[in-house]
Amino acid sequence: MAKKELQALVSEQKILNKIHIIRSQKVMIDEHLAEMYGVETKRLNEQVKRNLKRFPRDFMFELSVNEFENLKSHFATSSWGGRRKLPRAFTEQGVAMLSSILNSETAIEVNINIIRVFTKMREYALTNKEILMQLAKLEKEVTGNSKDIENIFMVLKELISKQTTPTKPRNKIGFKNYGENV
Repeated sequence: MAKKELQALVSEQKILNKIHIIRSQKVMIDEHLAEMYGVETKRLNEQVKRNLKRFPRDFMFELSVNEFENLKSHFATSSWGGRRKLPRAFTEQGVAMLSSILNSETAIEVNINIIRVFTKMREYALTNKEILMQLAKLEKEVTGNSKDIENIFMVLKELISKQTTPTKPRNKIGFKNYGENV
């Protein structure tokens, strides 16, 4: 594996580790995004505050105290300490919108990678959904044919039991040797 491919894989894994499910949505937290973009969380949030019209509730929301506590419990380190305000969570659309307010080369590159990861996650979910739908369809077909399958097994059991029952010995077939006592 080439060094560039390995870096991309590590980068994707790093992004995946930063995506959380909150309020039934896949989101990334402001602190994690700021770290990836190479800016302070405070600066990222200042830019968001200046451009609040670009971030409706389905793009970004502030975590509740309970949500924040639950999120902190997932991390072993106390890197979350010292915050005065509750973190903001950005949905995929919110992350895309961040690219319009953060103009550094790093922010643009990271944003592209994050959007690619979100897209892969969505494709993966759709693939699994199709498989689950096919399994449900197959289950219905099998359930509808269960009586037929049951009858087939019954006939097979009868055939097997007939083969295992002893039968009277039969006379040998073939040429007789008249020199032998038969």
